[in-house]
Amino acid sequence: MTSTVDPDREAVPKVSFDAEPGSYRHWHLDLDGAADTGVAHLRLDVAEDGGLVPGYELKMNSYDLGVDIELYDATQRLRFSHPEVRAVVLTSARERNFCAGANIRMLAGSPHPWKVNFCRFTNETRNGIEDATENSGQTWIAAVNGTAAGGGYEMALACDHIMLIDDNSSTVALPEVPLLGVLPGTGGLTRVTDKRRVRKDRADVFATRSEGVRGKQAVEWRLVDEVVPKRQWDEKVAGRAAEAAARSSRPTGATGIDLPPLQRTETPDGISYQHVRAAFDRDRGLVEITVLGPEGDVPDTVERVHELGAAFWPLAMTRELDDLVLRLRANELELGTWVIRTRGDVEDALAFERVIAEHSRDDWLVNEIRHYFKRVLKRLDVTSRSLVALIEPGSCFAGALLELALACDRQYMLDGFLEEDSQEGEPAQIVLTGSNFGAFPMGNGLSRLASRFYGDDDHVAKLQQETGRRIDAVEAMELGLVTEALDDIDWDDEIRIMLEERASLSPDALTGMEANHRFVGPETMETRIFARLTAWQNWIFIRPNASGPDGALRRYGTGRRAEFDRRRV
Repeated sequence: MTSTVDPDREAVPKVSFDAEPGSYRHWHLDLDGAADTGVAHLRLDVAEDGGLVPGYELKMNSYDLGVDIELYDATQRLRFSHPEVRAVVLTSARERNFCAGANIRMLAGSPHPWKVNFCRFTNETRNGIEDATENSGQTWIAAVNGTAAGGGYEMALACDHIMLIDDNSSTVALPEVPLLGVLPGTGGLTRVTDKRRVRKDRADVFATRSEGVRGKQAVEWRLVDEVVPKRQWDEKVAGRAAEAAARSSRPTGATGIDLPPLQRTETPDGISYQHVRAAFDRDRGLVEITVLGPEGDVPDTVERVHELGAAFWPLAMTRELDDLVLRLRANELELGTWVIRTRGDVEDALAFERVIAEHSRDDWLVNEIRHYFKRVLKRLDVTSRSLVALIEPGSCFAGALLELALACDRQYMLDGFLEEDSQEGEPAQIVLTGSNFGAFPMGNGLSRLASRFYGDDDHVAKLQQETGRRIDAVEAMELGLVTEALDDIDWDDEIRIMLEERASLSPDALTGMEANHRFVGPETMETRIFARLTAWQNWIFIRPNASGPDGALRRYGTGRRAEFDRRRV
């Protein structure tokens, strides 16, 4: 990892999201016996000197972004490489200390964007754990064998079942409000009420009680599912894991696929992969992202999909896009506008999509690929960047790839050809398929089309009648599928002016506006975490009560009480 320093700004660390089990410093992934029992164990054992950046020690099994990068990698490998795993026991390698949560020194000393990106990525990883239980048949069980505080308890909350050891000292706690002057940063408040169904008055008491809750009261308040005496701990945990594995729909006897390291080329001007490219325009504050459609033969059997493994285009492209989004969010803060294009043959893209649609219900790997693409689209939804899709001749915005355009804040489509381009081939076209009507839901539970036309179910139903055919620019405009359909005379100037105008606006105001517009309609646990709770945390992080020289984050552990500005805002 390197860092760059602007004399007028704080150092911005460059983050890599590459990881693999052999390089883990903070987690032990134990698969011994998993082929027979269906159970894997993931044990947290944080290396104190293993912080992602200098300046703090990861004491008491506390974590930073580096710890969560490894956790995310483990969740991915459990889903793709280990179909034999039907239950995952998340626990600590240390007695009496499950996890102390996010490292306070890290939070206190980090620039504001770092804190926000850390919380967002951690939230997405927790959501991925829940997605594995819901959609992959991999039930996660939190075996809390010591005190779980703050983010440590939030990690447990992401699991389907929480077991707490009864040793007269271990507690669960969300101490952020009383001790740090901030909020639980990875959905704790929301999961306690919405997922655990804790009564709101008890949730209020719990979130302001720094010492936490233990034993029978934790069960009574629904903060955990059961407390287990220490002498019965190993037996009970094994029993719960065996029960979960027995209930799983995960296939038996299946063989996983390898997830090899991604191959990328990085320069100061961009990042390139095999199927995804990003070119930076630092003067204009934007990045041009191009997703390349598939080439070559379409697998004619699901067995061939398994043979291709990570080289199967939908999975290979999704892995690259995932990595790019994470790197841009963490490392390129001033590239505030992302211009998204596709390049390829529409029919080839649709052919690969049909493989996914045909087999996602009956094949575990194809199912995993579909849900992975869904999660990467959700990353775009919660990314604080302006997203603009440009649909031009040679694009392949069709079906699943059309979701990339629908995830954008605006879509511009060229009507005809530009004068300098070849007039051969077909003009820009898009294609709706069944994938656009619920296969890749947003965090609000709606498809992107249902969100786009929220409250107009008749129009969405009309669009379903348009699936499978080519839609040109003029008709796409009439159907409301694009923001503007521009001819070759206006295209260059209109796009340039639009991008210049976007770059002239306040990034903070844009972030708030975009998040509000993207999450229309019903509020879910996921939208509450990202669109409401995270927004408040973002604001609280920069308030002097939390991050000022006399704020709670700065004063924590010094023996001096924070000095609060008592005015409510």
